[in-house]
Amino acid sequence: MNINKPNMIKNISFLLITLVLITSCVSPKVYKELEDKYANLKQENRKLSDENDVLSKAKTAAQNELKQLKSAYEEAVLERDKLQADYNATKSNYDNLKASYDALEKNSSAAIAANSQKNRELLAQLEAKEQALATENARLEKLKKELEDRSNRVAELESVIASKDAAMTALKNAISRALTDFEGKGLTVEQRDGKVYVSMENKLLFGSGSWAVGNEGRRAVQQLGNVLGDNPDIAVLIEGHTDNVPYKGNGTLTSNWDLSTKRATSIVNILRENANINAENLTAAGRGEFAPVATNDTPEGKAKNRRIEVILTPKLDELSKLLNEN
Repeated sequence: MNINKPNMIKNISFLLITLVLITSCVSPKVYKELEDKYANLKQENRKLSDENDVLSKAKTAAQNELKQLKSAYEEAVLERDKLQADYNATKSNYDNLKASYDALEKNSSAAIAANSQKNRELLAQLEAKEQALATENARLEKLKKELEDRSNRVAELESVIASKDAAMTALKNAISRALTDFEGKGLTVEQRDGKVYVSMENKLLFGSGSWAVGNEGRRAVQQLGNVLGDNPDIAVLIEGHTDNVPYKGNGTLTSNWDLSTKRATSIVNILRENANINAENLTAAGRGEFAPVATNDTPEGKAKNRRIEVILTPKLDELSKLLNEN
């Protein structure tokens, strides 16, 4: 059984397409309804993909702002230190002149007047330096506060993402344990991009050209459903895939796309038998031959492409709330 290490989150989800079991030829009205539902599914998929991109870009923007604030903070520290050094030098010069003034005070009124003027000038310089230093310190404190706020927000985002990744890793491990009996029978469990992918080749689930799930395949789907029932905050997308051999069956289906959709819906129907699974979390989709994972030039590659993929995605409500906060 193939198990990959966790990657970053990308969210794709589809809405549930409930297909009506047709026992006779499809009327134009029904077929049009199916086309409309499929179009809605594609639109929703695009929307979810866009939301995932927005979340990723928001995190990157927050990290970039944090980097800029750190740079501004470091520049402010350098400027403050420079002002402090200037202040110290000026004060030292003042102290030296005052000592000279005290010594000359006994000897010459003219020297006293000259030193008094210099002292007044130095005092004015010191006051200006003190004011500039106070202003710079205030600016530095403001930057420090902004830096702390930005750091805390980034830390919150990273904590939520890490928590989601840890939860998905635990989910993947639970699924792997539940499906151990099917290892080597065309079933794999992987984690990548913050999601868990459960892939089941058709040899485990369906006969050629059929969407009826066999006994062993039904048992695998039911055991997967037992794990999903314990994880109500997971969105479940079931995708049907075929190879590139044109569908030649009889009846209501006309293409590989129809067949893949029907097979995905069969898996959804089995999962819905589990009362602990929220039907709102389930989405069925047919991809036909248009998302292969191997070449269709060999029998082995075609077998890998004929599959059901169950894609498990964490809900990102908490992360979205953080991103929308001021």
